[in-house]
Parts: sequence; C-alpha cells; structure tokens
Amino acid sequence: MKNFKFSIERLVIVSLMVTMLISLSCTFDEEFDPNRPSLEGVLTDASVNQLNNLIVGIESGMRGGVAGQTTHTGTMARELYKFDADPRNTGDLLGANGATLDNNSFYSTSVWASKYRTIKNANILLEALDNTTSVSTQEAAGYRGFARTVIAHQLIMLVKSYGSARVDVSDPTNPGPILAEADVLSQVSTILDGALSDLSAAGDSFSFPLAGFDGFDTPSTFSKFNRAVKAVALVYSGNKTDALAALSSSFFDLNGDLKTGPKHVFSLSAGDFVNGLYKIVDNNGDQIIVHNSFIADAEPGDKRVENKTIIRSDPTTQDGLNGTHQTRLYASNISPIDIIRNEELVLLYAEANIPSNPTEAIKAIDVIRTSAGLAAYSGASTESALIDELLNQRRYSFWCENHRMYDLRRFGKSLTLPIDRPGDQIFNIIPIPLTENE
Repeated sequence: MKNFKFSIERLVIVSLMVTMLISLSCTFDEEFDPNRPSLEGVLTDASVNQLNNLIVGIESGMRGGVAGQTTHTGTMARELYKFDADPRNTGDLLGANGATLDNNSFYSTSVWASKYRTIKNANILLEALDNTTSVSTQEAAGYRGFARTVIAHQLIMLVKSYGSARVDVSDPTNPGPILAEADVLSQVSTILDGALSDLSAAGDSFSFPLAGFDGFDTPSTFSKFNRAVKAVALVYSGNKTDALAALSSSFFDLNGDLKTGPKHVFSLSAGDFVNGLYKIVDNNGDQIIVHNSFIADAEPGDKRVENKTIIRSDPTTQDGLNGTHQTRLYASNISPIDIIRNEELVLLYAEANIPSNPTEAIKAIDVIRTSAGLAAYSGASTESALIDELLNQRRYSFWCENHRMYDLRRFGKSLTLPIDRPGDQIFNIIPIPLTENE
C-alpha cells in the first residue's frame, strides 16, 4: 500500500511535467525552458528519475479520453445518453435530423489525441532507453516491455472507435500511414510479442513503481496483462486458436474473481483528475442516463442492472430523449476504472470456443450468467445462437465500458439498434480527425 500511495503522488505531480513535454497531435514542436525539463534532456542520458517520470506520464495518459470515449461510443450504441450543456451529445452522435459526424469536433479529436499522447510518451521512453547509461540491460528490458505493451493497448482503443490507426509514429515529423483495422491488429500482436520478450529478460522486479497495477507490477505478472491484451487483439482479428493460447498465459481464470485486473486510478490531489464517468444521483446537470432498452431487454433477476444503474427520483428529459434510470456504475469520483478484468477474459474465452467447442463456450457463459444471478444457458448450441447470447452477456457485463459499439460493428449487427427519434441515424464508427487526413 505504501508503494501504491507513492505511485499515486507521482502520478499527480509528474503527469503535469510530462504534459509540458508532449503535444497532442502526431507532430510536436520542442520548446526549451530553463525552468522546466526539456525533451532534449530526457533523450540524452536520462536519469532513473527522468525515466520513471515518463512511466508516470504514460500511466496518467492512459486515463485520458476514457470517459469521453465511453460516453461517445455508448451513445452511438444506444447504451446511454449524455445529458449536459453540449447539444452534440444528443444530436450529432445520434444522427439527429440527418446530422453527420464532424471530423473536427470533440468526439472525433479528443480520444485520438489522448491515445497518441500516451503512445508518444512511450516512444520517448523507448528512445531515451537507447541513449541512457543510468539503468542496466535487465532494467531497461522492463521499461521497454511496459512501454510496448501500453502502445499496443492504446492502438486497440483507437481501432475500437476509429476502425483504423497510425501504428508507426516513432518519428513525429514523418509518421507512417493510417492502416486498416486488420493491419493494425496484426502489428499489435507483433508489438506485444516483442514486449513479452522484453519482459522475459527483465528479471524478477521492475525498477519503477506502478499505480493501478496491483498484482501485475512485476515482469512476470505484467506479462499476464500483456497476454490478456494479445488475447483481445487475436479475438478481434478472428484468430480464435491463438487467442486461446494467449489466454492460457494471461490471468484468465474460469473459476477466479471476475473483478481481478489492472485499473485506471484517480485522486482528488491538486493537478490530478477524477473519474469522469461518476455522476451524482438525481443531478439535473451533467448526467449519464441509461438507455431505456437496457432496462427493458434485461432478463428478470439480472443483478447487473441493479448494480450498474439506479432509478431516478424523477424521470429526466433532454432534446426529445428521456430516461428513468441513471448510472451508478462507480461509487465515487475517485473509483477506479478497469483496464481489463477477468470477466472480459472469460467472455473472450467463450467467444474463442464458440466455433470449435460450443460446450466449453457455454461453460464460460454460464460462469457469467451465474455471477449475475441468472439460470444456466438453455438455448441452442448453434454458432449463431451462441453469438447472440455472447453479445447479450457482453452487453450487460460491460455496460458503459466502451464495448457495445465495437461489438455490434464487428458482428455486423449495428442496424439492430433502436432509433430513438424520427430522423435519427445509426453510426458505428468515429471519423478520423481532420488534421490527420493524408
């Protein structure tokens, strides 16, 4: 716990410093200020403290855009409404009155910028490691394994929203092309395998602290997170056999705690930020309202509905939309947000087994159903029926967690979504920012 508190404090302080160094777009201008740390100083024989500051900046950056990405895609997937002062949340994202998505609006630029800010921090760390004498070869391997795993994870997050991404941004003045989803996921797997090799050469412990990675803060345990991320990439790629192999080396546990996994952490410390998905009950300002279909379509007795949502004392309305429930997914504004947890791995295991071993897939699905207070699955064991059941369990297990839009898109089921108002449209992908057009 002492190390965790120490890491949080550093996360607050150092994230500010790193933000000064790294810009938001795929290019950046270096500015040297004698009163602040410079990029040049980091890249020239960086000290251990400078390297660790970059680690903290990477962790802090991973949290950036999480709330926005979740509410943007959740709105498009008819999971929720974001009721606030910005009409685009209930207009553009729902295609109101024939609206099209804007490639220069906050919902298209903010997530892209935040993910690439993190990737740049990681690339700067990798470059710094090539030019430092402050750490041993073994210690450097630990830094590299962490950085490369994070890069891969951030690229997956980009694919989920945008359907494509730039993989090669190591030279910000000459970035590589924007690649299609399949190509990104293929390179993600390669990056993760390289990171795993680094972690295997990193010894028994990292030479840097981590926040939110309790239980995954050594090279061997972080490797389990690395394999979990690879399982995600492989399932998304349709490579189910290799996904099962990755899961076997991850922290997947069919009989384990479904909540186990690394997390984004927050605090009220000066300069830090809070969990943007937490909302005050019955507040009439900034609010995440549950889509009525999530309540209506739930199986009777599903504990996830009660655990994740709460009935408002008064129904609320905005822009011709209404809702009786709001989020209570998080207990406070400093509640952690899962990066990935065993519950997701169990459902990835189910998905990977559906084509070849439906009995095993049902076994995994029943783990989720039982935990939700539901009876065992009793439907057909055909691939089509099991995919529908899988998607339903993912819908209720991962409500308001940035899964639903991508799940429907990758299975070609986006058009099954309800239309909330006459003239609304269904979008399942966010446009790449205008500034990135080639």
